Formats: sequence, C-alpha cells, structure tokens
Amino acid sequence: MPDDVAPAPFTADDFAARQQRALQEAVDAGLDGVLITPGPDLVWLTGYQPTAITERLTLLALTPDREPTLLVPRLERGDAEAAAGAPAVTFADWSDGSDPYAAASGLLRPDRRYGVSDSAWALHLLGLQGALPGSSYRALTDCLPMLRAVKGPDELVRLAAAGAAADRAYEEIVHVRFAGRRETEVAADLADLLRQFGHEQVDFTVVGSGPNGANPHHEAGPRVIEDGDLVVLDFGGLRYGYGSDTTRTVSVGEPSAKQREVHDVVRAAQQAGVDAVRPGVACQEVDRAARAVIEDAGYGPQFLHRTGHGIGVTTHEPPYMVEGETQPLVPGMCFSVEPGIYLAGEFGVRIEDIVTVADDGARRLNSTDHGLRVVA
Repeated sequence: MPDDVAPAPFTADDFAARQQRALQEAVDAGLDGVLITPGPDLVWLTGYQPTAITERLTLLALTPDREPTLLVPRLERGDAEAAAGAPAVTFADWSDGSDPYAAASGLLRPDRRYGVSDSAWALHLLGLQGALPGSSYRALTDCLPMLRAVKGPDELVRLAAAGAAADRAYEEIVHVRFAGRRETEVAADLADLLRQFGHEQVDFTVVGSGPNGANPHHEAGPRVIEDGDLVVLDFGGLRYGYGSDTTRTVSVGEPSAKQREVHDVVRAAQQAGVDAVRPGVACQEVDRAARAVIEDAGYGPQFLHRTGHGIGVTTHEPPYMVEGETQPLVPGMCFSVEPGIYLAGEFGVRIEDIVTVADDGARRLNSTDHGLRVVA
C-alpha cells in the first residue's frame, strides 16, 4: 500500500489565484472572458467535478466585469457548493423546465469573444450561440494552450507521487509471468498494481507483445505472449488528481541481437531528448534531439509519433514535444519524453519518462531502470 504522506489539499485561495490567472491570460489574448464546462479545466479552476456529466448545463464564467460565477442545475447546487473551490465563486442556478442558455447569457455580453473549454459539448456551445448570436468562441487549446502547462510546487508534488507509484507498479509487474498469458491478463495485473500503489484512476494499460508492440497505441488484446517476444508496457492514470505515464519495454526470455540493438537506439534517443530539456529551448528541439538519434541509426521512418506530451490533471495536455511547436520551455512544465521504434510485423520498443523543467535542465519523475529487462 502507499506509504507516502498525502499532499495538503488545494485551498479556495489556490483556486481563486488560478481563476485570476486564467482571466488575465484571456484578456491578454484579446478575449472577453473564459467559459468552462465540466472536465479537467473545471476541476483545475474550482475543484468541482459533477458526479455525472449530462445534458444539463454547468458553466463557470470568468469575465472582467463580474465575480467568477458558476452556473449549475439547481438539483446539483449542493454538490457544487461542497467543492474545495466553492468559496472562490459566486453561484447561480437554473431549474428543469427553464432555459439554461438564457440564464448563462445573463452572465455574459453580446458581441463578445470568449475562450471555451475543449470539453464543452456542441449542444451547449450552440445553445450559447443561439442565446447570444453576436458572440464568438475559441477553444482553450487554441487560444490559451499553456494555461495549465506550468505547474506550481503543490502540483509537482502530486506529479512526483504519481510517477513514483507507477514506478513501483513496474517493479512489481516484471516479476509476474508473461509467457503463456494473454496481454489482457498482464494489463489487468498492471491496473491492479497502479491502484494498489495509490492511483484512484487507471487511464490505460498498454501491453503490446511481439508484432502488437509495433502499434504505438495497441490496446491489450487476446494474443498469448510468447517466449522471445518484446513487450511494450505503457501505463498510467491519476493519483491525487494528477497523472502518471511511463513506458518500459521488456523481453520474454533472452532478446535477439536485433532486439537489443533497437532497444539501445531508443534508449539513447530518450536520453538525448531529456538532455535537450532546459528553460528557453523550444518544445520542438526535444523532438529533434530524440529523432536525430533514431534517424542516424537508420530507423527514422519507424518513429511514428511526437516525442512527448504534457501531463497534469489529464495524462495528455499541452505542451507537445513535436516539430513546429516553438513554445519555449518554462520551469514547472511537465511532459513525457517517449521516443520509439516500431517494426511492422516484428516488434516495437518505447521508453518513456515524465520530466519537469528545472532551472538547470530536466528532472525525471520516473526512476526505474531503462535497460532491457528480461522477464519470464
């Protein structure tokens, strides 16, 4: 069971500061406010997550001319008022049978431009446009992509705890039997271990054995793992509300010379990507550093994806380590560095750590060995 001390809960002041930051960034981007519906942005800004996300409109409105206001269905108001960030907002509600978009339009102004959370349903966005036909909207990933990207110390503590728990799960899974078992069985073991070591939510347990490992996002399936397979293990979820995501590749029995060679190339590429991390460097330079190692080894076309993605209250979020992303790295950003080589019909190799940008470079949040571990 987890033996670390749980971090102190976020306070209403923490959520108020985030709301002020979001509004200021929106104004700086030429917007007239930010509209947040249920999803990771609402959790990050208020601590509130409805028990079920339904067709009933819930909307946080952050605008310069009024206090932060959370509009909720009346029957859910009690739950919303119990959230940690509730003291940082003013509440408004609407009842079944009334028009929620008329209620929302009273919090906004016509002919204005708003950023809206990516998780907003089309139903709700169209309803707002109907109530305010002169208004316009931009997705937050488009207009405020770095809103949640720079983590504070209290968030870094949670990400480190999530990474450590995922590491403990890996150190246990390598002792289970792989050969003769289905991928789904090993994936179930991984999910159980993540929960055992403190994850409240398991998001994915990729187990790609043999040729399935050449599919970067292979879902664990019925294939029986065989002696001689490489197995890509990519797993993570949320602990204390923040994400883990790590990948290691193991060998069932002694690997072949080719398998070792490919693994060595990926290991060197992953190290090159981490070494490229420092404040002020463009995100794309991390991708370029890792990709150059793989291309120089002759496997460039077999590196099929970007080198990394941000992580926080979700396991995938900005910033992205990909060609064309010129956003400079800033201390406190957290993201994966996960190059891979995928040989169709044969096997795949990926190695992934979460890193955070420190003043002097990168600090890894995963510490398990990068070597090609031999399992039974």
